[in-house]
Amino acid sequence: MKQSKSKKGREATAFLYERLSRDDNLDGDSYSIQNQKKLLTKVAKEKGYTNLVHFYDDGISGVTMDRPGLQSMLQEIEKGKAAAVLVKDLSRLGRNYIEVGRLTEEFFPEHDIRLVAVSDAIDTDEGENELAPIKNLFNEWYARDISKKRRISNKIKGNSGEPMGQPPYGYEKDPDDPKRWIVEETAAAVVRRIYRMSLDGMGVVQIADALSKENILTPRFYWQAKGIQKSGKPSKYGPCHWCGSTVTKILGQQEYCGDVLNFKTYSKSYKNKRRIKNDPENWMIFKDVHEPIIDRATWEKIQEKRGKIRKRRTHEGERNMFSGLLVCADCGNHLHFHFNQGNPEIEYFNCSNYKGNRGTCPSTHYIRADFLEQVMLAEIRRLTRFVCRYEKEFAAMMMGFTQQAAENERRAIQKELDAATARDRELDSLFERIYEDMVAGRLAEERFARMSAKYEDEQKELRAKIKALQEGIERTKSKAVTADIFMSAVRKYTRTKKLTRRMLDELVQYIEVHQAEKIDGTWVQRLTIHYNCIGAITIPEELTLPMPEITVNTRKGVYVSYQPDTKVGE
Repeated sequence: MKQSKSKKGREATAFLYERLSRDDNLDGDSYSIQNQKKLLTKVAKEKGYTNLVHFYDDGISGVTMDRPGLQSMLQEIEKGKAAAVLVKDLSRLGRNYIEVGRLTEEFFPEHDIRLVAVSDAIDTDEGENELAPIKNLFNEWYARDISKKRRISNKIKGNSGEPMGQPPYGYEKDPDDPKRWIVEETAAAVVRRIYRMSLDGMGVVQIADALSKENILTPRFYWQAKGIQKSGKPSKYGPCHWCGSTVTKILGQQEYCGDVLNFKTYSKSYKNKRRIKNDPENWMIFKDVHEPIIDRATWEKIQEKRGKIRKRRTHEGERNMFSGLLVCADCGNHLHFHFNQGNPEIEYFNCSNYKGNRGTCPSTHYIRADFLEQVMLAEIRRLTRFVCRYEKEFAAMMMGFTQQAAENERRAIQKELDAATARDRELDSLFERIYEDMVAGRLAEERFARMSAKYEDEQKELRAKIKALQEGIERTKSKAVTADIFMSAVRKYTRTKKLTRRMLDELVQYIEVHQAEKIDGTWVQRLTIHYNCIGAITIPEELTLPMPEITVNTRKGVYVSYQPDTKVGE
């Protein structure tokens, strides 16, 4: 008896599914959720169903099948709770040809579900509709076209400096101009405090703990309290539990300087809404667009303090002083820090691109850290003695690095940079022009696709070139120094007895490490030291200092004979 009632109840039950998305871009209000409900209710009653259950998704794209309303309906169907599903048209189920086809041709028949798509004149109780697969295909094409047009529109907006994403914590959209961000003072005060605490020497975890103890709402819960929903996983902790990662993100956001950064993320496909981090060289940065919360000098100081490059740490957790300074003389890649697994006291560097570690460099360029430390100390001592004794000769050696030479180099690079920047702006204008022609019907979509692809490829190459030229200009600035400036830095270390990271940072740009060679039965390894401002120098033979051959104790029972190179050039 119970089974009979259940079966009777199922036969009288119809599930009515409504969906509306901003992607649909439909005219009028016929597709609104309420109007869909009215239409489906009327049709369901006409077909004899008395128990009507509504499921809906509002504001969710039909490209994805992971919609709460749809998934709830499918779960109830699996429980055998309904006999029919009614939708306004097949596109309401979705705009994914494969997934909608699976529903209509496999899932619904397996569960004995009658499908009614009103506007498409589909009713599976009246026989198969051969046009249904074609309609599904057209629905997907529509979604693809909408996504394509949106990407083009976003590209134009992003290149014009209009913010593409939501305002970060501390900002909100201007009610009078949604394209503009204004400071939200309550949250901005927290941002300023985070930066002050960082300047005072507090770590991100310490800052997070301090904010948590004061019961300050985290960004997500702060937005939630203001009625703003943000994407991402909900927190497993309370509304005032700050994490170090949240503080780190705030300390690294350039937007707080008043800048707009577009194209920081992208999606691979219109079917996949997951955002992927974009390469920084592909970002578009527009400075001083909105009111800053943090002044630029403070922000840059914080970035310098945090460090853009994470240095490798020793087995004891300390950073090795040579990390980031050693470069392979053969392939140009950095050397990475390691320590011997069997004997952690033995610390060394080798080429990060060594083919034995799946790279392309033929040799390891292995060098002991303790040996390197002693040799560099000896070389810096030799340099400081030379600069102090032969100031005139040293100044002459630096003639190629004078301000005039650096300025000439900078002008040449700037001229090339200006030309590349002008062409980049021209491409933006051309792209916008052909898009308008395509929308107006003056340019075929196929031709537009070819032309836009060509412009995008050229623009990608241009922006890589622009970045390289900008870096070149920055390098010329470091060269525009006088001999006196460098000599003043050298004089600070004339009597040094210990090598430090600060000393290396002030004097050394990078060190080229050559592969060790066996010459006349002796292993020889050459280093090329590139000093700040002056590059690689060799002390002339006629000015050789009275310095004896040095024997370096590497502290592990290995003695290395070290003889300074006194030859001019290589």
